Amino acid sequence: MKKLISLVCLLHFTPIAFASTTVLTADRMVDVEAGKIVKNAVVVIENDKIIAAGQASVTPYAQDAKVIALGDATLMPGLVDMHVHLVGSNMHGYNSLSVSLPRATINGVQNAERTLLAGFTTVRNVGAEGFADVALRDAINDGTVPGPRMFVAGPSLGVTGGHCDDNLLPYEYQHFSEGVADGPWEVRKAVRRNIKYGADVIKFCATGGVLSKGTKVGAQQYTLEEMQSLVSEAHLRGLTVATHAHGTSGIKDAIRAGVDSVEHVSLVDDEGIRLAVKNGTYFSMDIYVTEYILGEGAKAGILEESLAKERIVGKTQREAFTKAVKAGVNMVFGSDAGVYPHGDNPKQFSRMVQFGMSPIQALQAATINAATLLKKQLELGSISPGKLADIVAVAGNPLDDMTKMEQISFVMKGGEIFKAPVAP
Repeated sequence: MKKLISLVCLLHFTPIAFASTTVLTADRMVDVEAGKIVKNAVVVIENDKIIAAGQASVTPYAQDAKVIALGDATLMPGLVDMHVHLVGSNMHGYNSLSVSLPRATINGVQNAERTLLAGFTTVRNVGAEGFADVALRDAINDGTVPGPRMFVAGPSLGVTGGHCDDNLLPYEYQHFSEGVADGPWEVRKAVRRNIKYGADVIKFCATGGVLSKGTKVGAQQYTLEEMQSLVSEAHLRGLTVATHAHGTSGIKDAIRAGVDSVEHVSLVDDEGIRLAVKNGTYFSMDIYVTEYILGEGAKAGILEESLAKERIVGKTQREAFTKAVKAGVNMVFGSDAGVYPHGDNPKQFSRMVQFGMSPIQALQAATINAATLLKKQLELGSISPGKLADIVAVAGNPLDDMTKMEQISFVMKGGEIFKAPVAP
């Protein structure tokens, strides 16, 4: 009797947590790890995790589970964009000087939601002044604002007068971007500072760039010695390193220095591609953005100097993309959204296929490949039991037409639904 009373008391005073089970069904699902379509798909989600996934005939679930039937749709892992700038504005050149850091951060809240609703449940934010991306990441993690899971770099590191500096103002203003660091020990200190204030990835500029005033797009900026110091300091602390690099020598020295990913990679040569394959270096190539820069850039304030540089590198970058894919370089999806409006990120998928990838390779670049580069492949990147329930869907089959990726109809992040088709 005493045991029974004790048990009753225990049940009365101890809260019991019941798991919340959701089931997604669709005509098909992309298994990005196997590189194939699974027909008549079922995904079982408990709280924020996937507990089962596969064909309906072999994937049982509880009868009282909440079932969301998506019908003629394709389920995919939540997409990952490895090169975005959420904090900022779609203003360039001298127009950008009118945007304060508080306003840029507020814009980041809107940009984060647009990115999430476009199907990107995870992003790597590669550069933001004032550690505003750290604040945005933390606000999203706390549930204060909606947005993708963020991995952030804080201020990008670069040489005095280089692409990661701000060269718009004349000498008398004595203005430098906060990520400017010259010399091996100064770059180590800059890495340490970024980590101190919350960065979980390091980004630096190895060469000149298209949108920076006064830099030659192909010219190397950091020396090999500086790059080696920077990368070794970041790796010592367990962080990955991304480098902005258009120019040939800068790309190759960055790979030799041990960077984890090279961004843009516009002027890479055959030796650079071989080095990337040998070292397992990832390429993140924003091959859609050239269309925006040359089509809409002047209206957004992009300088004629920058437009001229884009006319040079755009075609070459796409040719390099084709070569890199054919050579077997590790590729991830990186859009450079922020140069163009956030939410338009998926427009790059069709270009990736146009310039050499199969549809499944393009999806792998934005899912399992990206998760692996982030060292989060056990948590993200595929619809697999044990991983976080980051799942998106489109009507029809995107492997037949990759422009369908521009119309994501369902978005779930961590088991929470942020977008769903309107019920008939």
